[in-house]
Amino acid sequence: MPPRKIIIDTDPGQDDAVAILLALASPDEIEVLGITAVAGNVPLALTAKNARIVCELAARPDVPVFAGCDRPMGRALVTAEHVHGETGLNGPDLPDPSMPLQDRHGVDYIIDTLRREPAGTITLCPLGPLTNIATAFEKAPDIIPRVQEIILMGGAYFAVGNITPAAEFNIYVDPQAADIVFKSGVPITVMPLDVTHQALVTRARNDAFRALGTPVGTAVAQMTDFFERFDKAKYGSEGAPLHDPCVTAYLIRPDLFSGRHINVEVETGSELTLGMTVADWWGVTDRPANALFIGHVDADGFFDLLTDRLARL
Repeated sequence: MPPRKIIIDTDPGQDDAVAILLALASPDEIEVLGITAVAGNVPLALTAKNARIVCELAARPDVPVFAGCDRPMGRALVTAEHVHGETGLNGPDLPDPSMPLQDRHGVDYIIDTLRREPAGTITLCPLGPLTNIATAFEKAPDIIPRVQEIILMGGAYFAVGNITPAAEFNIYVDPQAADIVFKSGVPITVMPLDVTHQALVTRARNDAFRALGTPVGTAVAQMTDFFERFDKAKYGSEGAPLHDPCVTAYLIRPDLFSGRHINVEVETGSELTLGMTVADWWGVTDRPANALFIGHVDADGFFDLLTDRLARL
């Protein structure tokens, strides 16, 4: 089969960086048409910079990077420097990018690409807040039926929240955008905290990255060394969850994952549960299914894939 054509929408973030590297290391399965940056883990200027840093780390300065929305659709921006550091990519000492940021707005790039390419051939892969995707859908509703699939990292059910007691960070930052996307009718596959918290970077797994002996392997090991301190302290886990690479791993090895096709609604009105993904895992409502909600990953297979592919860069 030809590789899946994708647009990565992202707010790097160490785990976003690993997801991008995995995609760029897998050209037989994935063709990265472009990367759109969004404000999330850190403000837009940094996410747009970090996306280019990662492309250059992978020796892929040919991948176009676009800056998208610098704030959520209906509320103030919430960021996560307390997790990712003030740059978003704390850990390795990586040089500033020399590749240019594209002139076009990221939302316009998404719209233009979906209009240009044959319908049903472009997969959107959001790794951060859904602001760019929802804004594109609002601005150009004609593109919605042209999307092949959305595979996103966001939300939670059994794992509940990581930024509030009820909400996962990406959805909480822009719940209005998430609501638009989940109601769009586009086929959606969701990588919630329930599955990403199974993909833990243990010491042995991080040592395997470092043992690659390459600039990419070393940088990824340093990223996860930094990233894990927060989650290990918070959850008492043996390592940090690698959230966003679950999206690109699913494109390569969907057999590593399993879930249920269920209804997912996003809470947009409650101060108490704002951004909560109300996932009808047990089928107790008659609301129609609108998402494949992933609940399990073969973690050993996931890290074997990740280590093998990073070795190619």
